Amino acid sequence: MTNGNTPRWATTQQRPENLHELFGGDPAASAPAPVESRRARNRGAARKARERKQRRRRSVLVLLLVLVLLGGAGYVGVAVLGIDFDLGGGGSSSSVEDYPGPGHPSAQVTIPAGATGADMGAVLVEAGVVATQKAFTKAFAANPDAASIQPGTYNMLLEMKASDAVVALLDPASRATMKLTIAEGLTAAQISAKITEITLIPAEEVSAALADPTQFGLPAEAGGHVEGWLFPSTYDVEPDATAVSILQQMVAKTVEVLNSKGVTNDQWETVLIKASLIEREAKRDEDRPIMARAIENRLDREMTLGIDAAVAYGAGISGTELTTDILNDTSNPYNLRKLLGLPPTPIASPGEKSIDAVLSPADGDWLFWCTVNLDTGETKFATTLAEHNENVAEMDAWIAANGG
Repeated sequence: MTNGNTPRWATTQQRPENLHELFGGDPAASAPAPVESRRARNRGAARKARERKQRRRRSVLVLLLVLVLLGGAGYVGVAVLGIDFDLGGGGSSSSVEDYPGPGHPSAQVTIPAGATGADMGAVLVEAGVVATQKAFTKAFAANPDAASIQPGTYNMLLEMKASDAVVALLDPASRATMKLTIAEGLTAAQISAKITEITLIPAEEVSAALADPTQFGLPAEAGGHVEGWLFPSTYDVEPDATAVSILQQMVAKTVEVLNSKGVTNDQWETVLIKASLIEREAKRDEDRPIMARAIENRLDREMTLGIDAAVAYGAGISGTELTTDILNDTSNPYNLRKLLGLPPTPIASPGEKSIDAVLSPADGDWLFWCTVNLDTGETKFATTLAEHNENVAEMDAWIAANGG
């Protein structure tokens, strides 16, 4: 209780300790702190700030290290294993894109020799068989038998699951029967290269087979020389075919054709030699029987055949590479410019039309022929040397006019 002489605010000034009850403060906190205490607090605050800064720096370094490690792992995974790392989406990884399968008809793909899993994947993606190269590479790595996938052509489905595609490539039933077409007039060396090109059978394997013709049934009448006995045709080559089995098909076809035309065994080689000369010289079918007659006429008169294609074959060059020295080289047993009679073997594989021409030559006295137009293959035949020289002059004029 106050008396009337005391000011109203005096009571409040006399009780400052009760202010903390109104504002929720600590009476001690509102009091001025000693100077030394303030300095200590300032030093502590600075120390804590430094510690916080150091912790932040360590956190940044750790984060950078983690990112570097993840980046390295991603590179190794993609470059070596074909694994796809996805650092997005909150750090979760997504699966490699793949078709669910089983797929639908149809696709045919060729796996080249020496192809890796990634190479095969690229071929299959291009053909629409699998969704991604990575999906196939992953499936390839997961299948322990995948390394035994053989080169060749396969019948596959479109939009297959990658793991199913690997299994299909391992299944011999998926191998497609290939079409091997051998054109008329090719040599054994050219046919050998064609076999490797189409079937992917290594050239070494084909060469080894040719070196031992008894393996593929070359008749004794061939004298051990395969030239001319690999019949030009289109062959169905089975998935498990070998060089020997393919060559066997070709030789058997030659024997079949000769037998079907009534050619006796003792004439097989002779017919093939004459037919091979016609095959390499004739440009048009209608000229073949005439050419066959000219050959017979020259042989009957004991004239050299003068066929440059044989000279080039014996020299191992193309017809455009012939020189005067080569044309005069009598050490070449195929030099029909200088040596009488037929060459020792065929010079190429003749087709059926050339064989027919040999068996049924045209009637006439022709002794010479000359192709006067290299574009159309027009060939003129002559019975005398003078007439032949006129044809040669016509050929020379065509060559001069056409930049040949």
